[in-house]
Amino acid sequence: MNPMTYKGYAARIEYSDEDDCFVGHIAGISDIVGFHGETVQQMRDAFREAVDDYLVTCAKAGLEPKKPYSGKIMLRVSPELHAKAAMIAAAQGKSLNALASEALEQIASGL
Repeated sequence: MNPMTYKGYAARIEYSDEDDCFVGHIAGISDIVGFHGETVQQMRDAFREAVDDYLVTCAKAGLEPKKPYSGKIMLRVSPELHAKAAMIAAAQGKSLNALASEALEQIASGL
């Protein structure tokens, strides 16, 4: 399943039984930016409007908009997996970061 994205931002969407509608937030940023709608199209439009409003508000305030992700990932894996992955990377003449990045790229390209 592909997330709803716009201008490099992704939406986190849930259904609110209490409000009888879908409620979304821009995912991966510390600022809280929400939107809502009853249909997929309404959610898509509201999400895009929320991102645009967020970017305009930041510009007017002279603030740098938060970026969804920094590009840094810290993983906890078993020592055995760590050792195997490091050996595979070394055998391929790559860093462990490069190997992990390639693996994540392959997974993401299947979305």
